[in-house]
Amino acid sequence: MAVLHSGDTPVTAIDPDPARMQPVVHLNRDTIRNLEIELLGAERTLRRRDVAAGAGVSLLSARKLWRAMGFPNIGDDDVAFTEKDQDALTTIIELVRQEQLTEDAAISITRAVGQMTDRMVVWQIEALVEEMVVQRGISDATARKTLVAELPELIEPLEKTLVYAWRRQMNAAVQRLALRAESGLRASETGRDGDEQDAPLPLARAVGFADLVSYTSLSRQMNERTLAQLVQRFENKCAEIISVGGGRLVKTIGDEVLYIAESPEAGAEISLALAKAFTEDELLPSARCSLVWGRVLSRLGDIYGPTVNLASRLTSLAEPGTVLIDASTAATLSNNEKFVLMPHQARTVRGFGEVHPVTLARGTGTGLVLD
Repeated sequence: MAVLHSGDTPVTAIDPDPARMQPVVHLNRDTIRNLEIELLGAERTLRRRDVAAGAGVSLLSARKLWRAMGFPNIGDDDVAFTEKDQDALTTIIELVRQEQLTEDAAISITRAVGQMTDRMVVWQIEALVEEMVVQRGISDATARKTLVAELPELIEPLEKTLVYAWRRQMNAAVQRLALRAESGLRASETGRDGDEQDAPLPLARAVGFADLVSYTSLSRQMNERTLAQLVQRFENKCAEIISVGGGRLVKTIGDEVLYIAESPEAGAEISLALAKAFTEDELLPSARCSLVWGRVLSRLGDIYGPTVNLASRLTSLAEPGTVLIDASTAATLSNNEKFVLMPHQARTVRGFGEVHPVTLARGTGTGLVLD
């Protein structure tokens, strides 16, 4: 509270609460327009038929690719495209014309780009908004307006990071294709007679799940901000451990993460590290983990098959803080002193009949070492 003097009469004024003071951010049409031009690379001057004709394809073919990319429907008279859109369409079409890709493959690859970048952009925006809210003490609405104003300074570094990460990930994928882990190849047929449900599928992989315990009840007790922080902490820790272990995080679904690894040993190390990390975490609940070595089908960045389904079923049977595997996976790890195997009585598992679960525990060695 401050006292202001006007002549001989004191006047009392109340200082405004800093927490209520929000910076005034004005977004005019020129600001939005300039940002759009920078992002799109040019002004919108073309209709959809202009772009299709410029690329030398039918409007139907162009629309298939745009839908795969995740673009909304555009009317014939809408001036919605730029020359950059035409260049991008031509690039994809040329791969088909030169028979480097079929039309179906081009649509599938385009859909992958659209879905992944859409999720990535939403993720980045929410991370930046949350950072502004926390660090600057401003409201969510103000943070979003501020981000639009400040985004031009971030476009180039974010784009460079995206291209860099794509090249590194592509190189890692090439290495996996060319230098498949010998232990994984040997183990792919261990304990199998060829009649398994997953036998026709092409890829031998370790499939793992980690599922937070009591997530549903915890989420009911938390506000939106606290719940978001919990989920982010969970996802960050999973991503770090899986990456250090040489695996690949396939997806997260709320309180659950699905990942794969090239060999049973790598998958086992990741599973044990995940179980240990969440047991020791002071903020997160413990996790139930499972691992199954088998064959999978990889499509649209996801994986499918009986191996995935069995790993998911085993997760629900695992005790908090433990890793549960099946007998076939246990057979591939039985001669490895790094792991201890503790068989359980047979359990009836929906869709699989009688399954012999085995608890996986740490043997010799220290396991994954995180920085």
